[in-house]
Parts: sequence; structure tokens; C-alpha cells
Amino acid sequence: MKRNVLILGAAGRDFHNYNMFFRDNPEYNVVGFTATQIPNITNRRYPAELAGKLYPKGIPIYDEKDMEALIDRNKVDEVYFSYSDVSHQYVMHLACRAQAHGASFVLLGPRETMLKSRRKVIAITAVRTGAGKSPLSRTIAKILQEKKARFVVIRHPMPYGNLLKEKVQRFATMADLAKGKCTIEEREEYEPHIRNGVVVFAGVDYGEILEAAEKEADVIIWDGGNNDMPFIRPDLHFVVADALRPGHEMLYYPGETNFRSADVIVINKAAENPTDIRRIRKNAEIANPKAAVIETDLELSATPRIALAGKKAIVVEDGPTTTHGGMKFGAGYEYATRNGADVIDPRPFAVGSIRDIYKKFEHLDKVVPAMGYYGKQIEELSETINRSGADVVVSGTPVDIGKVLKVKMPIVHVNYTMRELKPGFLEKAVEKLLKAKKK
Repeated sequence: MKRNVLILGAAGRDFHNYNMFFRDNPEYNVVGFTATQIPNITNRRYPAELAGKLYPKGIPIYDEKDMEALIDRNKVDEVYFSYSDVSHQYVMHLACRAQAHGASFVLLGPRETMLKSRRKVIAITAVRTGAGKSPLSRTIAKILQEKKARFVVIRHPMPYGNLLKEKVQRFATMADLAKGKCTIEEREEYEPHIRNGVVVFAGVDYGEILEAAEKEADVIIWDGGNNDMPFIRPDLHFVVADALRPGHEMLYYPGETNFRSADVIVINKAAENPTDIRRIRKNAEIANPKAAVIETDLELSATPRIALAGKKAIVVEDGPTTTHGGMKFGAGYEYATRNGADVIDPRPFAVGSIRDIYKKFEHLDKVVPAMGYYGKQIEELSETINRSGADVVVSGTPVDIGKVLKVKMPIVHVNYTMRELKPGFLEKAVEKLLKAKKK
């Protein structure tokens, strides 16, 4: 008898797990996916062309809130949890909800979900969203450029549009981003690499993505999303822990998995909370004593260099970091307050879906999350900023929001680069990998 399966996801890990474990597997019948975290990704179908021969009509995608009804209606035997950056408590509440309706609750592991590459793979993941994966990825990319290595970046998926068209994506120019109709979240991750002359692959089918990337590269950087595990088995695995969130490395899924399996643990934002670094180091000694542990900081700069002292500023920060990532602020707020800006409370000016974000994420009060997953939401983000009466926008997102939003005031873009407190380790680790034989 086939086992009826429901896959809980958020448009990323769920599709990858399906492709790796369930596609063309006659032992299972996938009755559907559910979706959460990201707006407007429900009420779609995983296309038949991606789903394989067993699903000629594709697979429906439902809202996660309907999980119990879906289990009952479809006589679901197993519920597979397949997304990231949630607390252990959150995962177990979902498990109890599934079990209360008779289903088993399953977490697929790396052995069943990681692709194997013919190339050398450097993976960069984290214990939480917003810990500092992106600046570390850019640092590693710069080292590889200096070493004249032939490499590309494969980015964790963000397939929020037409899934079939997004099966395999390759971004080498800004024009590619426009052609791909990329959301603000996608641009935040792709633009900095492209500006630095690095090719980025992403999409839905990572088997085909990896095959395409291997044709162009001898080394692959896996640039992770949220705190998810790598989709490709790494030869060198960096995991970023956050000094501003000590202890989270042992409290969130699957960030703890990354923390326990890392070759190198990078404690970022070290100067902002030097006291609690000891807590993270202690957890590393207990959970992963073989890992090297280093400390880094983020150095902030801005373009253009507008004097902010005394100016009313509205701050825009990275969306995932400040929503489900749980951070009250990011680099934009840090830069604005350090330079004497009068930061406006944006909540009274929020409209539409942006207003709804503040209701859902009550910890937010001083910043606007850069939510731009669809056209109407981008318009509402622009309107929220324009209604604020600010003198200046301070943007802590890596994307040039001036090319996406229509705002009336000047925009200061805050850039952040990673700095090792004891320089040299990252370069030596990369050099060692380049010289080693592929395992």
C-alpha cells in the first residue's frame, strides 16, 4: 500500500525534498504541499513537468493552517516538515497537531536530501536568519577571485513565481534580475554577487541546477537561506552564529543541525555583544568540539554619504531577518542611530500588507521590513515610506531599493562587510580546500 504524504513547506526546501525523495517513488502518494512564511505562494500547483510521471496533474499547494483538515480528508499517513528558521518548540507543536490526527511526523536528513557534486563545495549556512551568511559568502567569493579560482554561487531557492519557468535560473547581470521578475528578497541575495562579477544559480530543480553550475565552475559556493541545511554535500562547511542571539544555535531548527555539523563556526557581530560570546563557544565545545571557532564583525559604510544628524529617517531592513528571523533591527538602524538620525516609528504610516506585517510581528517598531514579494506589496511599501514624512530613507538591505520602489526622499544605502577579528583564517581555510583532492 502506498503511504499518503503531506509536505509542509515554504516554497524552497519542500520542493527540493520532494525532488530528492518522493519524485518517481512508487511507495508514496504526495497528496499536497502546504505553505507558510511567504505571502501569495498558496493556491498554486507544483507543475506536472516538475512533479514527474506519477503526478500528471501536478500537486496542489495549500495553506498550512488547513493541515488537520488535509490529514483527515486525504487519510495522510506521514507529514514531512520541510522548511527552516523555526524554534524547536514550533516544530514539536506541528508534530503534535499532526499526531493528534493520526499521522506520523517526519524530518528528512542530509543523507536522503543532499546532492553530491563532482566539484569542490563550500557551504555557508547559519543558526538563524540574519546572522551574517551573505557578507560571509561575499568574503569567500572575494578570496576565490583573488586565488583565480573558477567558481559560481548556487543560492538557496526562492521560487515565488512561475515554478516551471524558474526550474533552473542563472543570473549574471542586472538585466537577468529584471527578466526573471525577481522579488526584493531575491534581489537582496543576488545583486551583491552580480555587482562583484559573480554568477548566481538558483531555481527549483537543484539536480539540474548543479549540473549546469558544474559546467562553469571548479568550486561551488552554496549560499544558504534562512538557517537551512545545504542542498549539496559540502567539502568545507561554514556556519554563522549570531552574538546578538546567543543560545539560539541550540534552540532553532535546523540551525542546530548546522551548528553540530560545521567545520568552522563563525561568531558574527562579536563586538556588539562580547560578553555572551562565551556562551556560544561553550555550546560549540559541547555540541561540535571538532569545529574551528572564529569571531567576526560587520563594518558599516553608506552611499551616498549624506549627513543624518537631526534628520527624520525611516529605516528599511531586510525582510526575512526582521520578520520570521525575529530581529528588531539590522544594519540600517545601527547606521542611522550611530550617525544621529531621528528614526521615525513607521507603524502609523503603514498600509495594506505592510500594516498586516506589524500585526503579525509585534516585535517590530522602529524599522520597515523590505517586503516586496509581488507588485501590490511593492506599491504598499512605497506608500508606507512616502506617508512617513521622513527627510531620508536609510536602507539596510543589500538591494538598491531605489530601482524597485517609488519614493520621494533620498535613499542612503548601508553596506556591510565582514571583518575577521584575527585575520587570515578564512583565506587559509579556502587555500587548504583548493589544494586538497576532491573527496
